[in-house]
Amino acid sequence: MGNLPAALTTFVGRHRELVEVRRRLGATRLLTLTGAGGVGKTRLALEVAAASATDFADGVWLVDLAPLRDPSVVANSVAAALGVPDLGTRPVAEQLAAFLAHRGPLIVLDNCEHLVDACAELAHALLSASPELHVLTTSRRALGIYGEHVFAVPPLEVDDSVELLRDRTTALRPEFRITDGNRAQLLRLCDGLDGLPLAIELAASRLRTLTVDEAVNRMEDRFGLLARGSRVARPHQRTLRALIDWSHELCTPSERLLWNRLSVFAGDFGLDAAEDVCAGDGIGRDEVLDLLDQLVVQSIVVPTEREGLPRYRLLETIRQYGRDQLTESGQEQRLLQRYRDFYLALAERGADGWYGSGQQESLTRLRSEHANLRAALAQGGDPQATLALAAALRFHWCEGGFLGEARRWLDHALDAAPEPSLARARALWVAAWVAVLHRDYATANSRLDEAAELGGQLDDPVVCAQVRSLRGTLALFGGRMGEAVALLEGAATALLEAGEEVGAVYALIQMSTAQSHLGDPRSTQTCRQAFVLAEAHDEPLVRAQAQWSLGYDAWRRGKLEEAGVLMRASLANDRGFNSYIRVALKLEQLAWVSACGGDHMRAGRLLGAARAMWRDIDAPLSTFGPQMSEQHDQCEGEIVRVLGPAAYERLLAEGSGHRGPDEAIAYALHSEPEPPVVTPAPCPLTPREREVAALVAEGMSNRQIASSLGRSPSTVHGHVENILAKLSFGSRARIASWWTASQVPVH
Repeated sequence: MGNLPAALTTFVGRHRELVEVRRRLGATRLLTLTGAGGVGKTRLALEVAAASATDFADGVWLVDLAPLRDPSVVANSVAAALGVPDLGTRPVAEQLAAFLAHRGPLIVLDNCEHLVDACAELAHALLSASPELHVLTTSRRALGIYGEHVFAVPPLEVDDSVELLRDRTTALRPEFRITDGNRAQLLRLCDGLDGLPLAIELAASRLRTLTVDEAVNRMEDRFGLLARGSRVARPHQRTLRALIDWSHELCTPSERLLWNRLSVFAGDFGLDAAEDVCAGDGIGRDEVLDLLDQLVVQSIVVPTEREGLPRYRLLETIRQYGRDQLTESGQEQRLLQRYRDFYLALAERGADGWYGSGQQESLTRLRSEHANLRAALAQGGDPQATLALAAALRFHWCEGGFLGEARRWLDHALDAAPEPSLARARALWVAAWVAVLHRDYATANSRLDEAAELGGQLDDPVVCAQVRSLRGTLALFGGRMGEAVALLEGAATALLEAGEEVGAVYALIQMSTAQSHLGDPRSTQTCRQAFVLAEAHDEPLVRAQAQWSLGYDAWRRGKLEEAGVLMRASLANDRGFNSYIRVALKLEQLAWVSACGGDHMRAGRLLGAARAMWRDIDAPLSTFGPQMSEQHDQCEGEIVRVLGPAAYERLLAEGSGHRGPDEAIAYALHSEPEPPVVTPAPCPLTPREREVAALVAEGMSNRQIASSLGRSPSTVHGHVENILAKLSFGSRARIASWWTASQVPVH
């Protein structure tokens, strides 16, 4: 487990340091690697972390703090790196401490020097809460807290410096060799670089086109000029700055221009971002890739990977140098505007295209851009654009698990842009949604009141319908079922009329839950309507919710087998989304189904898995209505009555050993009792009937199926009647549920 990036180059030298740092890490819980910029603190920390991976059952996790400027989001960055959602009402640091209290990972906090106080405070809190946690930090200065051990990373020894220079140069010039003729000059070059790995790698990139003698001569001239300008600087600082100056000057004008412009990215970035933000005014869009490749070759840009996506980044020293150059050029504000516009467009595409099969990819991309999204939101200059960006990120905030940050950014953006506008109306209902999920119902109602008024003024039916839907959700969570049904029914109708079909599905799902609690027989039909709409959009999250809704309704009607099949299918569709709340709710309800079916041991384990999820997100089940707590208590009471309190506690402990939603899903889906070995009954349907059943499950009418298959509607009607008779079903919705659960292949 972990998120360490794959090394793209060999690790040269440092054998003694590697052994010593690993030894110290085993003897202390907080170890800080200090040293000058460019000395290789990060690379050594990553090598130590990779070599120590098997020592930490809960994983090794890297948190890059270089892009951060706000100390208040250090805890958020650590939580995001570990996949801990910010869903609770307590501060993120407290949620993180609770999450780590029963875990023992290694966390690498990289580049702490500009956030030393915040890092020190967080490290102390987390180490105090988790006796098994280890923290490895890199910083130009120590954190200065009790229990910290410090290891000063030295420059490379001469032999290692020469070997690093040879390794990196041969990657660019395979024919390069160290010979008796160039050894002395290579030693002189490495000595002048003070054994700094960053400086050596930059120099190696120049040996692609220069001889060793030319490189030494050029550097000596540059060092002399720099020394006269800054005699008080330390030698290694003069060398590093001089080398970056030199590297900048040896780039072509277009390469320098791209280097400077890339410095606006707060974190790593993708090729499309570089093309959109940096092209123009001297760089053609079709030139960006080639120029970027040249900067990679020259060790200015480092290729990397995040969330499985190819990315690029600038080392912080290189980035800051480019930003200084960009500021001096007078182009900074123009580039920052392009930067914000790109991320606003990216967020809006993600929101507009959310309903479909690409949801995981959208969430993955936005997670990979989190540092850049923060920087774009913090940029200022255009309050309406900031408001639009904060609202467009609604699925990133709510489905990605960043509720705490969402509230801060939305509150800030709404305060900065009080003028009535469509952007404000949308941001208000998004802020209300976030407040509902954060269990702050007073704020949610206040935001909804303003959104309703503004939506009416602007005559925006979508805003008005979303407000009504959220009011219905609040009524459901408050136990006011009749009010919830009326509000959600109106919201679903309005959303369908506005073309927001998937938004209508969510309203229908909540509506069916309220109807079910009221004993309203229409709940089943409401569920089926939601399921058919979800299937029509090939929308995995909504499909999962609709399956859950059908399963919950089946359980309330006493159809335990059908409920179990649908709930397990719903859990399977939740894989990969890291959704603690949805998975916890479904584990709870699958436990209730198991208990009703007499499998009390499995029910106890599932409640244990759900309890671990609620604990990790600091959220009680009662958030979702008093009826949920009542049903949990009934299930728990039944298990204790049958098995006894001691056995129940053992089952809870057995079920709580997972690490996050995906492991919990796998546990739930693979903890079924072993079925008896029997010969499966053949499917009673003919191949044509199976084909028709598949199309019914897609929500098609008889006329649509007839058109698709090239048959008459009366023929299709006959096939549907035969299917209903053979399967003993009373409706088309039962065919859809059966087909989805069984996934019978069409031959």
